[in-house]
Amino acid sequence: MDEQVKILCVDDEPNVLNALRRLFLDEDYEILTAGSSEAGLQILEGERAQLIISDYRMPGMNGVEFLKNVCGRWPETIRIVLSGYADISAIVASINEGQIYKFIPKPWNDDELRVTVANAVERYFLAKKNRALTAELQGKNEELAQLNAKLQKLLDDNTASLAFKGYALNSYQNIIDSIPLGVSGIDPNEQVVMCNIAWSTAMGGSPAFLGQSFRNCFPGQVVDFVEQMRGKRRLKKRLNLNGMEGTLLGVAMENGEDQRGIILTFAPEDITL
Repeated sequence: MDEQVKILCVDDEPNVLNALRRLFLDEDYEILTAGSSEAGLQILEGERAQLIISDYRMPGMNGVEFLKNVCGRWPETIRIVLSGYADISAIVASINEGQIYKFIPKPWNDDELRVTVANAVERYFLAKKNRALTAELQGKNEELAQLNAKLQKLLDDNTASLAFKGYALNSYQNIIDSIPLGVSGIDPNEQVVMCNIAWSTAMGGSPAFLGQSFRNCFPGQVVDFVEQMRGKRRLKKRLNLNGMEGTLLGVAMENGEDQRGIILTFAPEDITL
């Protein structure tokens, strides 16, 4: 672990503090000492101790009250109480108030106290790691929630856009179907990509033009007319299509790579505007 382990020992008896300091002399701990609960709180204001070992019987604020105060201000610390057997019942009754990790009776067994402190330190760093992982997970969850919100907005926007495009396309088709002139469009691959009702009528009444080659579905006169359009921007010719005299007009469309082709219109002579 990279973090220096600091243990704060609080007891009003100097010999107890000296004994604790000697007990951990060979351990990689920094031992801080205080002769009262008030002094212990002052030390914690400036020092970060991972583990607190406090006597129960002290003048003024007793050990449980002290550790309860510590728990409220530095809840991540691990807290241990030292006391004589006569105080066990009082400590057990109050142990939850300070969320005390262990009660160690006086006089303590050195080996047992070393093991208890080692386990407490391990518990501290495990809890610290869990808090870090929880915070990281919460951060990831918040990022995921924000991403989901963005994706939902994009989905809603795209859905609205598709709905609008569908509405616009349907409106467009209704508009050209309302035009009394026959209108058709041929793309660079010679496929029919657009036609209205008037054009279908002029071509013989078949509506199954879209997606087909104009050579397979338009009368020979119209096919020849399209061939004559090669290299021209505009072409006009009078024709008789299915008994209807009228004028066939072709216009080359060159508005970018995605809008190239030929627009054909057929205006019967008896058209009523």
